[in-house]
Amino acid sequence: MSLQFLLTALVVVVAPGTGVIYTLAIGLGQGRRAATMAAVGCTFGIVPALLAAVLGLAAIMHTSALLFQVVKFAGVAYLLYLAWQMLRDKGGVAVRAETRDRADRAIARRGALINILNPKLSIFFLALLPPFLSGNPAAATAEMLGMGAVFMGLTFVVFMGYGVFAAAARDKVLSSPRVVRWINRGFAAVFAGLAARLAMEKAT
Repeated sequence: MSLQFLLTALVVVVAPGTGVIYTLAIGLGQGRRAATMAAVGCTFGIVPALLAAVLGLAAIMHTSALLFQVVKFAGVAYLLYLAWQMLRDKGGVAVRAETRDRADRAIARRGALINILNPKLSIFFLALLPPFLSGNPAAATAEMLGMGAVFMGLTFVVFMGYGVFAAAARDKVLSSPRVVRWINRGFAAVFAGLAARLAMEKAT
């Protein structure tokens, strides 16, 4: 596995996206344990896209406008749902000054859905992985799975870093109810913006 692939994957993972925003919101709103579950969910949400790329299903989605649109707008709807949860200050992703226990599986499930409902992710793997293959057809599947596993490992580590940072900042920034409201509005705006960006994505 080349250093070039590791650096490329790291740049992709570090770049702020929907999963990063979700993990930051969970860490800031509910603490380190919840942020860990958010990172776990976002990481395992990569598995379907990776398998789709390895099995060639991403290519089918890439050429099927209907299938791409169905998955895309399911993702848009889910991001808008998360934005609404933030604005309500009552949803499972809302930032709160007080600590409340949340079901770990629910937090992880939301994180996983963010990536599962992103139709560009499998196509991204289909574009990212092949250039780093050795050229041996017999080893291609194993190599893609190996690189995908490394990508997932980097995702978990980086997202945990974001989550731990947000959890550490929790007590300092959540002392004011007004600050909490504006943080929720800010995250809601970000989720809505990501939904708008996803809505404009095309399969080609």
